[in-house]
Amino acid sequence: MTGRVARVNGPLVEVEGLAGAAMSELIELGPDRILGEVVSIEVGLARAQAYEYTGGLRPGHPAVAVRHPLSARLGPGLLGGVYDGLMRPLSGAGVWLRPGQVAPRTPRTWLWSPSVHEPDLVSAGTELGTVAEPGRPDHRVLVPPGLSGRVGDVRRAGPAGEDDVVATVADTPVPLASWWPVRRPRPVRERLEPDVPLLTGQRVLDLLHPLARGSTAAVPGGFGTGKTVLLQQVAKWCDADVIVYVGCGERGNEMADVLAELAELTDPRTQGRLLDRTVVLANTSNMPMMAREASIYAGVTVAEYFRDMGRHVVLVADSTSRWAEAARELASRTGALPAEEGYPASLSSQLAAFYERAASVRTLGGDEGSVTIIGAVSPQGGDMTEPVTSHTQRFVRALWSLDRDLAYARHYPAVSWTGSFSRDAEPLAAWYARHGDPAWARNRARVESLLAEADRLTTLAELMGVGALPGHERVVLLGGRLLREGVLQQNATSPADAACGPERGRALLAAVLAVVDACEDVVAAGVPVASVEELDLTPVVRAREAQGGEGEAALTAIAAARDAVLARVEALR
Repeated sequence: MTGRVARVNGPLVEVEGLAGAAMSELIELGPDRILGEVVSIEVGLARAQAYEYTGGLRPGHPAVAVRHPLSARLGPGLLGGVYDGLMRPLSGAGVWLRPGQVAPRTPRTWLWSPSVHEPDLVSAGTELGTVAEPGRPDHRVLVPPGLSGRVGDVRRAGPAGEDDVVATVADTPVPLASWWPVRRPRPVRERLEPDVPLLTGQRVLDLLHPLARGSTAAVPGGFGTGKTVLLQQVAKWCDADVIVYVGCGERGNEMADVLAELAELTDPRTQGRLLDRTVVLANTSNMPMMAREASIYAGVTVAEYFRDMGRHVVLVADSTSRWAEAARELASRTGALPAEEGYPASLSSQLAAFYERAASVRTLGGDEGSVTIIGAVSPQGGDMTEPVTSHTQRFVRALWSLDRDLAYARHYPAVSWTGSFSRDAEPLAAWYARHGDPAWARNRARVESLLAEADRLTTLAELMGVGALPGHERVVLLGGRLLREGVLQQNATSPADAACGPERGRALLAAVLAVVDACEDVVAAGVPVASVEELDLTPVVRAREAQGGEGEAALTAIAAARDAVLARVEALR
């Protein structure tokens, strides 16, 4: 079905003659076949948002309906790949991407191994076979959603191409690769209650503001507060099976750094490259604005695809504010009624629809999998009351708010312990209690209380002077400093401190709290608090740099630092 371009207004293109066009249907515009998506339909007129630069497109150019919505190609070979916002591979593309330019997809073959036989009875989600990907987990080929019946014509084990049919189910061919509309959530058998922690490797998150697998988190912060570095650290060190990293409107050099680091880092699980379990969608700030929205939905579709295989997936979206800006530009061009700061009135609904695709589920095949969504928010001028930030807080389970004062004080990660929250803490406390750490909730509550009291006393000390405070309150100030510097602070460039597991974090926290308790005891026994403040407590602060990872050597070094400091404190009696 062919129409013609009637009007071009930036990324908004009006097309005449597309009778029968449907909402969200793809169309190809002009001689360059620029992709667009139908966003509104009137009598004899369809409006489409173009996903590429529309320079040179003019009235009279042809417009061809593709007859399907924007869809992602899902199959083997996704892991380790880099794609644009429309899931088109960037490997092999030129330095500059021109409108309509698509890098040719290199034909690849995979080693297919069937898991079923004729005439087995299968249903949606049943594993038909696996595909071996060198250096990566085996890729499971499943019966597509909505299909069930007898298996027939199973392909013998051996090489198979992406478009080759590996089996038929109810006389329907099933190839290795398939397509799925990015705006339609993939079906599951049931949603489960998220009650298993996603270990991020960042102590301030895992201790104070934990996140469950299948949950959602937002990371709001102004310029220079370390959003991108924190998201990169979570992507590199969290205990997920697959990482989907969506660079939505961020700077190109940041995406280049992400790719370079992922290619160099060793995956602690497989000892291979970390990039080999990562899918990167690069839609940088110099790429078409309207493709930012598509990149968000394409990324979560890829995440759901691996979730259906029984994997635990983390989707990192940096940043959702750029996506909202694209929606605002389109809304202004279509004449939609603007809401606060010009954003469309449907902004909250769009954010809710995106974040609700995160879940811990039982898949159609009976496996347990999850999609965890972590989205960055870039409020203009650090204004946490602007619409994207305020709406996002309503829909996420955890908020990791970045504090500018902490960042300027070179305290990283600059996660504010007063401006952040986690709604997953209570169910996760039960998980920790069942897995050998019944004191986790008590320690978390004590740390929060100690930090809040230290902040309050810091304000008083700035007005009255530290010397005006009683001894026990000065010990609280000392304890707050030890917690900040010895537990919550981490060095992303340090091989020993870039990531921290639960055992190491528990040992560091226990060491600091033991020193704080000892200081309180000696002050209560009559030792001048000034003598305690003059002690060299740096060994317990530097214990976080102990070598040995999560092994016994690191735990022994932390215990030795704790004992050395405790001996100095006891010597004051």
